[in-house]
Amino acid sequence: MTTLEPPAAIPGHPARPPATKRDRRSWTGWGFIGPFAAVFAFVFLAPIAYSIYLSLFRSKLIGGTSFVGLDNYQQALHDSQFWDSLGRVSLFLLIQVPIMLGIALLVALALDSGRLYGRDFFRISIFLPYAVPAVVATLMWGFMYGTRFGLVSDINDALGVSLPNPLGPNLILASIGNIVTWEFVGYNMLIFYSALRVIPASLYEAAQIDGAAQIRVITAIKLPAIRGALVIATIFSIIGTFQLFNEPSILQKLAPNSITTDYTPNYYTYSLSFSGQQHNYSATVAIVMGLITMVIAYVVQLRGMRKGA
Repeated sequence: MTTLEPPAAIPGHPARPPATKRDRRSWTGWGFIGPFAAVFAFVFLAPIAYSIYLSLFRSKLIGGTSFVGLDNYQQALHDSQFWDSLGRVSLFLLIQVPIMLGIALLVALALDSGRLYGRDFFRISIFLPYAVPAVVATLMWGFMYGTRFGLVSDINDALGVSLPNPLGPNLILASIGNIVTWEFVGYNMLIFYSALRVIPASLYEAAQIDGAAQIRVITAIKLPAIRGALVIATIFSIIGTFQLFNEPSILQKLAPNSITTDYTPNYYTYSLSFSGQQHNYSATVAIVMGLITMVIAYVVQLRGMRKGA
């Protein structure tokens, strides 16, 4: 009876390492990514899975909690309060985000031009509001908005005029937009400014040799070069808009007639869960909003990448 011997190594090719070494090498890789994978699963995947699980049930006063399948999702699709809040933040997105990103881009271009005196001071000053917590910023602006107290009230008393109420139903969305713009212009400015600083100087030298004007340099060199940063800032702004919660929830105490508990989708979800004790339906609304946000952000990213190709 003959015994099989392992094939000899081919001349010029390294011998295949033993299986034990290959296995040890693969486990070493998992050892590096294991802690991150565990934390990612615990703080991201597990809450999503639990929310999906909750959305498939419904709690009743009589009968307790029962499995209802997709009934909660069908209810959300016909929920006028949810769609009104979604329309409100969509309007906020279409108006506030372009204004905020436009201001941030103009400031970044001004800082990058090298013609602005005191550039470091302005850069820090514009970024500083982002370091202010959203709760503090909202309380500060809410005090200034007040017609019975604060800045608007003082102006009315000093000049004998009656300025429009920033906390009124007609202006409250614009007032929230002003707060959010004040908070995040510096953050987006820093994204754009960082992208501008890594543009090769050779491109500017070539434009100078060709006699290109400053506006031509901006449109032909700077803006195309920071397209990726523009897309990222837009996606972050879209996600932040659909997650709008802090500003309306705090201003609601100052303007209860202007801000209802379903003013934004996130505020509506919070109210359903903590005030209405409708945890299952709250999870459903949150999942629907997550899907809507994901789809819109993906479309924006896809279009941005296609234009940049």
